[in-house]
Order: sequence, then C-alpha cells, then structure tokens
Amino acid sequence: MRPSIVLLIAVGVLFAAGTTLLLERTLTRVLLGVMLLGNGANLLVLASAEPGAPPIVGTADTAEMTDPLPQAMILTAIVITLGMTAFLLAVAYRSWRLSGHDEVQDDAEDRRVRELAERDEGSDAEELDADELDNETLEETRR
Repeated sequence: MRPSIVLLIAVGVLFAAGTTLLLERTLTRVLLGVMLLGNGANLLVLASAEPGAPPIVGTADTAEMTDPLPQAMILTAIVITLGMTAFLLAVAYRSWRLSGHDEVQDDAEDRRVRELAERDEGSDAEELDADELDNETLEETRR
C-alpha cells in the first residue's frame, strides 16, 4: 500500500520549515526547527510502515500483522527529540540569563573570515600569504 500524498506533503513541509528554522541565528527558532524536523522524521517513518493487524500474538495470523519496528523507531525518535528539546531550552535560557537575548553571536573566526572575504573583494591584486594569515589569526585570538 502506498502512503497518502497528503502525508508526504506534510513531511516535506515539516522538513522544509524545520531546515529553514535551523538556519536562523536565534536559539528559539533553532529549537522549533529541531522539533519540526523530529516530527517530520516520525511522520515519514509512520508513512513508510505497512498497515496491518496489531502485532500481538494470537490476535491475527502472523502474515497479516504489521511490523513493530517502525513503531519502536518512532518511540525512540520521540525520546531523542525530547532530549534535544530539553538541551536547547536549557542553552536558550542560559543565554537569555547571561546576555538578555538568545541570538548566537559571531566568534572571532567568523569575523576574520568575513574581513578576509571583504578584503579579497576590494583588492583582487593583493593576496595574503600563509604567514600573514597566521599572524592575523594570532592577533585576533589575543584580542
């Protein structure tokens, strides 16, 4: 039996929205993205399972029973998603308490890469050699 097209569209929407939210800079949006991706994965596993009788011995013929493995995988995925949600909530709360916002800031390496990219766009003729690049990295880490 084929899964419903509505189920597959719902999986696609959950994965697309979850991926979009994961690319944001605020931790609350990342948290929502993880939750949507987890629910999308659960729905995908559920949609791929073959329907049948409950997998309880004595209620039906074994050929008619559904495979219990997708159900066990979904339960495991629910627990993993819950753990990730709790962890991200703790990180977002700690960030809020320390800085008053939950936006992830650029670190020194991100700033250095952006500055090098801007410098390369401005002057294509000048190129930094490896020694200059290492010296700049040391200066950035000392600041």
